[in-house]
Amino acid sequence: MKNIVFIDGENFKKKIEEVLITEGKVKKEDTSFIKWNKYDFKGLFEKVLQGIKINEVNFYFGKITEHKETLEKSRDLIQKSRLLKKHLENLGYKMIIAGRVRGFYQQLKNKNVLLFKEKGVDVKIAVDLITLVCDQELEVAILGSSDSDLQPAIREIVKRNTTCIYLGFENNPNKGISFTSTRTILIRNAEVLEFFPEPII
Repeated sequence: MKNIVFIDGENFKKKIEEVLITEGKVKKEDTSFIKWNKYDFKGLFEKVLQGIKINEVNFYFGKITEHKETLEKSRDLIQKSRLLKKHLENLGYKMIIAGRVRGFYQQLKNKNVLLFKEKGVDVKIAVDLITLVCDQELEVAILGSSDSDLQPAIREIVKRNTTCIYLGFENNPNKGISFTSTRTILIRNAEVLEFFPEPII
């Protein structure tokens, strides 16, 4: 039986970005320049999960593919994804690719803005949670995601006597996931900043 950390990569990064913006460390329009392959995820997890034995840490991300209309941007994202994958593997973590990342244009403030949306990651996390519990391989799930779509899976594994710890952020935690989980650990803004290199971008 293992204690496994499940991180919804993009969701987790977005939460960290919100902290950086709130704390005045980065402007909203500059978040794409953040050096994620320099962030000390290991230091953060060791601090906030102190006292909990961790057997495995899995980061889930959508697959980024090149699109004709968004070629330059998608290639940039692919390169950054490779750097992050290498960084996570050097920390002893797994990067699991599930679902897809699609580029699309949307009208925002009378401008055609290029956006990227991830689909399918929450489904893969939910399937892995349920499968590991049914195979009696999971004792404690530490869930780093604020995606409400995971609540049914959380409810199911808790019903089967598996401990689920919601790893959220003090900066706007998901109350529904917190309520459904066995326990909640909230990462403080100061802890997020502590493990970022300078300069951040």
